[in-house]
Amino acid sequence: MMIYILLVEDDKSIVTNLTEFLTGEGFCVTSASGQTAALEILSEKQIDLVLLDVSLAEGNGFSACSAIKAQYQMPVIFLTASGDEFSTVTGFDLGADDYIAKPFRPRELISRIKNVLRLTGNTGKTVKLGEVLVDTEKGTATKKGNELYLSALEYRLLLVFINNRGIVLSRTKLLESIWDIAGEFVNDNTLTVYIKRLREKIEDEPANPTIIKTVRGLGYRVDA
Repeated sequence: MMIYILLVEDDKSIVTNLTEFLTGEGFCVTSASGQTAALEILSEKQIDLVLLDVSLAEGNGFSACSAIKAQYQMPVIFLTASGDEFSTVTGFDLGADDYIAKPFRPRELISRIKNVLRLTGNTGKTVKLGEVLVDTEKGTATKKGNELYLSALEYRLLLVFINNRGIVLSRTKLLESIWDIAGEFVNDNTLTVYIKRLREKIEDEPANPTIIKTVRGLGYRVDA
């Protein structure tokens, strides 16, 4: 089961960077710049957790949190540059499940998200691709009950495909998504090697893949 996060933030650079990071960690991220758009998304889409900035161009995080908690049983984590006691207490009084001040370490945010999901009971994160089961909570993948020992880049690549099911991903997009995860430059030849290695681990017939399909002249696709 994929975990769907709504990021309510009006700083475009933060939205871009945080969305890319969270997507790489196995989350599906939707963003909104203000309270009205956030509530519209919540009424239309499945969302499991809200990351909410206190300072918004339209509305503010406190009023948005109050509205979200009034209408939905939804865990909320505040993201804000305000580290003062008043803001923290106000957030918790409105029902926020956690509060983290900017700038924050990305890994700390992931830990906070997982903790809130665990406390609120939203911990199911198993995704199925054919006979492959990916547990994004544990960071593991198994096939027919046997664990697949994926490298960091192979696992990251698999998550990118999972989070873009049904979408044709160009080689450029894939390179942008996995670049530097292992602390080194990933070039086009390296991408070819890692796709080959990943197919060898998850496909029944790597030469005739049924999970990661090649779309000639365009890139690769994992079907929805």
